Amino acid sequence: MSVPISTEKRALTAKEFEVVEQTHYPAICELSREALSDSLKLLREYRRKARDRAQQQRREMRGKAEPRGTVAASDNAGTERKGEILSGALKRVNRELARIRKAEKPNGQGDYARRALELKRENRVRHHPSSGRTANRSMTMVENPEPTVSVDPREIGRVSQAVKAGQARRDSN
Repeated sequence: MSVPISTEKRALTAKEFEVVEQTHYPAICELSREALSDSLKLLREYRRKARDRAQQQRREMRGKAEPRGTVAASDNAGTERKGEILSGALKRVNRELARIRKAEKPNGQGDYARRALELKRENRVRHHPSSGRTANRSMTMVENPEPTVSVDPREIGRVSQAVKAGQARRDSN
């Protein structure tokens, strides 16, 4: 759940708020990789301190530890809220660093395979080379006006009838 900036300002010290303020959307995009890394270290340190303090306050409330101040802690909601705010800022910084790393990373094997498949699909159509330059029009097939073999259609019928009759004679014997 997001926390309003006014709540962040109340829960954090001035130094902590300066660091957290840089992790919000428009400002985080302008930070360099080195600045993000520095913010990450500071935020981790601040979060660790808030966690330790919240744990100490829980122990004081249960009576397991001596009070750090003059009076034992009766509630640690503010310290818990501080830890949540710092954790949210850490998530934003980590996400931005991951985005930068991904942008800097060279293409993976999957990208190369997808590109190869795309090229293969583009070249599925057969490309026939042209015949080149010709003197006139290309050669065309000319039908022979006279057939080379002239067979009387009656002869075809006579032969096939003779074959049929011969086969019948052989089968009956």
